[in-house]
Amino acid sequence: MTIIYLVRHGVTSHTGHKLSGWMPDIHLTDKGRAQAEVVADRLASVPFKAVYSSPIDRTMETARPIAARHGLPVRSRRYIGEVEFGRWEDRSFKTLRRTKLWGRVQRFPSGARFPEGETLREVQVRAVDEIERIRAEHPRDTVCCVSHADVIKLVLAHYMGLHIDLFQRLDVGPASTSVIAVGEDGSMVLAMNVPSPLPEVPS
Repeated sequence: MTIIYLVRHGVTSHTGHKLSGWMPDIHLTDKGRAQAEVVADRLASVPFKAVYSSPIDRTMETARPIAARHGLPVRSRRYIGEVEFGRWEDRSFKTLRRTKLWGRVQRFPSGARFPEGETLREVQVRAVDEIERIRAEHPRDTVCCVSHADVIKLVLAHYMGLHIDLFQRLDVGPASTSVIAVGEDGSMVLAMNVPSPLPEVPS
């Protein structure tokens, strides 16, 4: 099986306030950089064979310290990148909560499309497809993928067999780590939303 550590990026000035989406030049704050160093230290003993990242600034900045502890490059993978929020990008959560679509995203996400953006079903499909490509490249390895909250939650939901309409029940905090084991005959979620996950690798 392939063991995949799914790390959410550290905090930015937008975290919890505004949808950054694919906006450039949204960097980790001092706190976010400290979080990246902490998670890198905590994962330093994990035998990663590769470190992958969404190509967005905040994820790459989180991935680099992790990769550096292992003497590895960061490999950019677009399909584990953030949701394409379309016209919601760069809008505040306070404003978005007043829209009709906000309620649909929370209660019926499988039926929601972001204006001029993706559906969450599309995001789940392309992210899981990318995870499966990574698994095929590393059939018996342990790897790290640095991504975004909704993307990680959608990936976890898939491997848990959880319907997409329930994925909002999952929580993935900044700089948290979740761990999945994926093989040709099935998958397991080994850890979710924890700061220092070092689960036993299944035999």
